Amino acid sequence: MRKLALSDEILLTVEKPARYIGNEINMVVKNPQEVDVRFCMCFPDVYEIGMSHLGIQILYDMLNQREDTYCERVYSPWPDLDKVMREQKIPLFALESQDPIKDFDFLGITLQYEMCYTNILQILDLSHIPFLAVERTEEDPIVIGGGPCAYNPEPIADFFDIFYIGEGETCYFELLDLYKEVKKQGGSRREFLEKAAQIEGLYIPQFYEPEYKEDGTLGAFHKNNPYAKDKILKQVQMDMADTFYPEKPLVPYIKATQDRVVLEIQRGCIRGCRFCQAGMLYRPIRPRDINFLKETARKMLKNTGHEEISLSSLSSSDYKDLQELVYFLIDEFRENGVNISLPSLRIDAFALDVMSKVQDVRKSSLTFAPEAGSQRLRDVINKGLTEEVILKGAMDAFQSGWNRVKLYFMLGLPTETWEDIEGIAILSDKIAREYYTIPKDQRNGKVSIVSSTSFFVPKPFTPFQWTRMSTSEEFLEKQRFLNGKMKEQLNQKSIKYNWHEAELTMLEGVLARGDRKLSKVILEAYQQGCMFDSWSEFFHYDIWMDAFQKSAIDPLFYTAREREEDEIFPWDFIDIGVSKKFLWLEYQRAKEEKVTPNCRQKCAGCGAKVFGGGVCFEG
Repeated sequence: MRKLALSDEILLTVEKPARYIGNEINMVVKNPQEVDVRFCMCFPDVYEIGMSHLGIQILYDMLNQREDTYCERVYSPWPDLDKVMREQKIPLFALESQDPIKDFDFLGITLQYEMCYTNILQILDLSHIPFLAVERTEEDPIVIGGGPCAYNPEPIADFFDIFYIGEGETCYFELLDLYKEVKKQGGSRREFLEKAAQIEGLYIPQFYEPEYKEDGTLGAFHKNNPYAKDKILKQVQMDMADTFYPEKPLVPYIKATQDRVVLEIQRGCIRGCRFCQAGMLYRPIRPRDINFLKETARKMLKNTGHEEISLSSLSSSDYKDLQELVYFLIDEFRENGVNISLPSLRIDAFALDVMSKVQDVRKSSLTFAPEAGSQRLRDVINKGLTEEVILKGAMDAFQSGWNRVKLYFMLGLPTETWEDIEGIAILSDKIAREYYTIPKDQRNGKVSIVSSTSFFVPKPFTPFQWTRMSTSEEFLEKQRFLNGKMKEQLNQKSIKYNWHEAELTMLEGVLARGDRKLSKVILEAYQQGCMFDSWSEFFHYDIWMDAFQKSAIDPLFYTAREREEDEIFPWDFIDIGVSKKFLWLEYQRAKEEKVTPNCRQKCAGCGAKVFGGGVCFEG
């Protein structure tokens, strides 16, 4: 019988005790005394968010298939429990064994978004692990970071021993085997890190030192250890059929953000949207074998009891066997009442046919992501979506019985004009007008258009990594202008306008494109009380600004300036396959409002064929 790390008295005082007790359906149980390596996988946000993340489910299943390894989990304690743990000096613990994190060999932290950076420090702090990697001893776990934010690891470089650049299925086993070997030989922490530095895809921050120019930009990136590599090459899982995928995913006792089976149908994207970091990072496109997906879907639904399955991909419509897969799932699981969710789907005849079969029309809304209000700006960002296609998709949906549409746009895109912004209001109104061309007796009540704008952040490894980002004041001015234009539209009563917080976006932009100097800002903000920054009720912009001031760093240096072509970026030592030359050429094409065809139409020579597969090799 497991002894819980928290007493009943404490559990009864906190919100949702099930976040901390483990024992979920399909949880792996091993004897910690009978394994060689103890690995704790961490999602630095609240349990419900972390339990919805597919990547951790894949790695959890993969690592636990090794008899010599026990992989457990930890999430950020919510502020109510955080307070109790500090007051009563309770060390942070893993859900499976309830053992302290400090007792583990590895702490692997997934980095999904920049606004979780202070939560990383919360995890280290509550675990009694030194914040700075250089201050850790043989008694501390090896702290590894991975995920999309690891592609610019520099703002948090001081806090990590290793960054894993690429997909988790590729070299974790090699790393664990190396650790066992060094441990068996009585080697030190530093010896292990030096040997780990020789594994492709692993970056050891303390083996490098940045050098800055007088203007604050990066002048050079020096190696201070002979084992450090010049370039870190991203690791890619090319065989998507013969690979790891959880047939028995964990099922929480409380409702998670995504309470369903997630079936990843492919990785990568052919579209080449110039604002999209994931579209560049995960090239080349790699579809999963349809028979693998059919069999995996059967097992996952049987082993979880979930009543919904979501087909996950950056662009589901580009999966060549989508129609066969969806109709198979409908036929196979109709009697069980299983619903099928299709995010990232272009609205066409097939999509509407599928959704009418798998969804309750009265409850569902359709989602379009035009991203920009004018055709000119959609060409700049290479969205590959015309107004004609958008209006036809909406009309087809309305005629099929839908009357609720969600539209997603961005404000602050490169070259944006006031006319482009007004175009968001005009396009929203045009979609409503399409609905009202249907005879009144054939309509499904009133139409509801929800138009949402987020603020554009230029991310590393995109063609827009050179561009300046709007300031908070500029964002708010654009937002107020659009709000006014929405109220001028004929169908204003049918249109609802939602927007994001400008200050949060500004900070995200700083952390996304920052360098190693930001580590002291993040630490200062955390020590002043910043945590759960992605949650608006906990975000303290004033504390962050104070932290920048105390650290003598101007946040606008990282956001509100255009970069030169030859500027060295903090992430330039990472090779994602897509070349910097290609990204620069795409930036110039954006300024010229030229569209680049998708990968299946014509190869643009991005460089991803270096991995030996994907569209480049479809024949």
